[in-house]
Amino acid sequence: MFARLREDIACIRERDPAARTAWEVLTCYPGLHALVLHRLAHACWRAGLCWLGRFVSHGARWATGIEIHPAASIGRRVFIDHGMGVVIGETAEIGDDCTIYQGVTLGGTSLAKGAKRHPTLGRGVIVGANAQVLGGFTVGEGARIGSGAVVVRAVPPGATAVGNPSRIIEAEADAAREAAAARMGFSAYAVTQGDDPVALAMKGLIGNAASHEHQIALLWQAIEKLSQRARELPAEACVPQDAHTQERFDAERLTRLVK
Repeated sequence: MFARLREDIACIRERDPAARTAWEVLTCYPGLHALVLHRLAHACWRAGLCWLGRFVSHGARWATGIEIHPAASIGRRVFIDHGMGVVIGETAEIGDDCTIYQGVTLGGTSLAKGAKRHPTLGRGVIVGANAQVLGGFTVGEGARIGSGAVVVRAVPPGATAVGNPSRIIEAEADAAREAAAARMGFSAYAVTQGDDPVALAMKGLIGNAASHEHQIALLWQAIEKLSQRARELPAEACVPQDAHTQERFDAERLTRLVK
């Protein structure tokens, strides 16, 4: 018991720069208090003392502002930061080394008793403030849930879910976009992140520009091949019969398209 408590205090001091001493963490961190009381409630629940488990859970909710159902399974070194308003449902499972911020709900969308109604968080998952993770799916190891996201489907390992409803950003695609942004001298991630519309627009433009690089390279290769052929053919043979050699701008046709 005390070894587990020391482990919890150490993980909080590691992840929270505001934590100065072990005594401060032990006496002033409601996330730690909620987890300690949950272990007692969970032990009562597993022993068949369901009412007592619910009563301990209710007392912990009153004291900390964090509601954890006594049947929920929580791994080691879990950090609930600030914690006010956190709700963790009956069939929720939280893996080791997860971090959960205030206002998070690990809830269900089904009313079927006995079913897996609440999410499973893999090892090392980070759930941002006020995120709502709803359903009996799995959030993969090392995944991140953005603040305010509403997640109703599985999240792959290492991916990020943002927005309402959430969209999944794969780690490899995100890294490729940031690499392209760095080559262009701009990184949207360095300025702002999450669901800011300007940042999302910039990221979309950067991703689109990066996808064109390969096509442009292929076009240059084709041009070089055509140039070599042009040197070998008469000038009149290099122009296709249906080629538009003069600019023809049809304003009326463009107006009909955009209406």
